[in-house]
Amino acid sequence: MDLRQLKTFHTLASTLNFSRAAEVQNYVPSTVTMQMKALEEELGVKLVDRLGKKVILTDAGRSFLGYVNNILCELEEARHAVKQSGEVTGTVVISADETLCTYRLPAVLRRFRLRYPGIRLMFRPLASPNLKQSLREGGADIIFMLDEDKGETGYCGEKLRDEPFYVLAAPDHPLAARSALTIEDFNGETFLLTEKGCSYRTFFERSLSQKGMGGITELEFNSAEAIKQCAKIGMGIAILPEMAVTAEVNRGELVPLPWDLMATSFATQMFWHEEKWISPAIEAFLGLTRDTFLKNSTL
Repeated sequence: MDLRQLKTFHTLASTLNFSRAAEVQNYVPSTVTMQMKALEEELGVKLVDRLGKKVILTDAGRSFLGYVNNILCELEEARHAVKQSGEVTGTVVISADETLCTYRLPAVLRRFRLRYPGIRLMFRPLASPNLKQSLREGGADIIFMLDEDKGETGYCGEKLRDEPFYVLAAPDHPLAARSALTIEDFNGETFLLTEKGCSYRTFFERSLSQKGMGGITELEFNSAEAIKQCAKIGMGIAILPEMAVTAEVNRGELVPLPWDLMATSFATQMFWHEEKWISPAIEAFLGLTRDTFLKNSTL
């Protein structure tokens, strides 16, 4: 067992894709396959299952990943301790959903690359329901979530910014000209929603149910951009954060409907595992993220 194999396994566990793991490691895909085969033969267990293009960690793989994370963290600490230049080095793996990737994190990532060129930054986009699992299993050091403002057992977290939400429709939609709406007005409407498990979808469905509405007609998307485009051409009613639709609302391409979504407060939040060793590289990323959100009110 050598360090290259451990790094390859860690990268594969983070990306869950042989081709992406090869790209991150600057290998050809066959090298990743060969190193994983050698590692599994030495351990005498299967670490991953390959289902078509999808990679899934086995129970042994999830258990082994925790030890590999510790080994690599200790190695980064050792490197930092003996590095003479004083430059912060290491690796930080972050994950977020598509909306935050697009509208909140680019400014953070750009500043971080300029400030800390010696730190290797790995970014792994994930659907909202998979983000906390990624923290639990060691697939990410830090995750960003658009979620209800509440505490999370087992995680350390910080609220970075409150995020207002809109219920939106195309300007020629029958409800767009209304000054007030009742729950009955939504009967027969199609809702354009994010994937099941998304916190604000769950909240919206719950709020409709509490007001007496039964099942709804829905179209499900894994992309806020797709929801926007479909709403603009009148395919249905969208529920999206203000940050994702500011330009469309200002141009009159989408119209906020008069429906109160203030019963629950949503925010962009940053989380890391409470038992995670905070390396100098991770600490640098946490600090720069806080500073970026604090200084940039239009982020």
